[in-house]
Amino acid sequence: MMGLDDTILVTGANGLVGTHVFKLLQSKGFTKVVGIGRAECDLTDYAGVRAFFTAVRPLYVFHAAAYVAGIMGNMRNQALSFLRNTLINTHVVAASQTVGVRKICAMGTVAMYPDAPTDARLREDMVWRGPPHSSERGYAHAKRGMLAQLDVYRESYGLEYACALSTNLYGPGDRFDIENGHVIPSLVRKFFEANKNNEPITVWGDGSARRDFVHVEDAARALLSIMDKVDGPVNLATGKTHAIREVVKVLAHHVGMDDRIIWDTMKPSGQVFREYDVSILSDTGFRCQIDLPEGLCTTYDWYATNVSTARR
Repeated sequence: MMGLDDTILVTGANGLVGTHVFKLLQSKGFTKVVGIGRAECDLTDYAGVRAFFTAVRPLYVFHAAAYVAGIMGNMRNQALSFLRNTLINTHVVAASQTVGVRKICAMGTVAMYPDAPTDARLREDMVWRGPPHSSERGYAHAKRGMLAQLDVYRESYGLEYACALSTNLYGPGDRFDIENGHVIPSLVRKFFEANKNNEPITVWGDGSARRDFVHVEDAARALLSIMDKVDGPVNLATGKTHAIREVVKVLAHHVGMDDRIIWDTMKPSGQVFREYDVSILSDTGFRCQIDLPEGLCTTYDWYATNVSTARR
């Protein structure tokens, strides 16, 4: 278990997850929290990564850095996503072992799960049962490689790890990219701009696809529980799914645009349905505190207030 005086390193400290993990650790009294952003270290350069880790000498690592895009972004950049994420993950895990890190809590993704249809809730032991969905295979295979590396590094070197198979995260500080972003931040920005310009909003797909959404503040709290109490892969999800139509309905009502929605069924909807078993996470005592309607409204309000500085 992490001690308040232990040196803790957070990669991707300027990203959605890393920012909130960093702030949460500080708020809980951890005194030696160090963050890596792009300005501090290029994680695709192993010499630089090893030098940084050697200088900091962390005992625990939250690995939240990644090259991330939404459905369309991943479809357009399969090779780039695979290469960058493979380099980042390989270097962080290798450097962690080299400097004597006790445990690494790494961000995986539910995109790692196979595309084969199933009525069962997806459990962590199902990751390797088939290829991932084609739309995100570059990203997913890179994350699968990280899980494999963590597994053999534990066997060979005793490096303890947890790997959070994260579902769709959202919240303040997200990247609000309409073309290549994830569904909620993309929709938030679309609604904001359509409302500002008094125009209708066009939404990709038909709204039938269902997703499990976790607010980033809940995700940060979950990661601290995972670091202390979980070994191996673990689903970071709520265990509940919501149709994209539900998300659109909440945002439309919040903004006052209920009658100005156009569904573009020529655009991809992604995987139709995924549901996750959260028994391992629940056994740590963790429970989400922010429900979807509340999280959507506060995320929209944050973006509307911070539109000039929000990441895009």
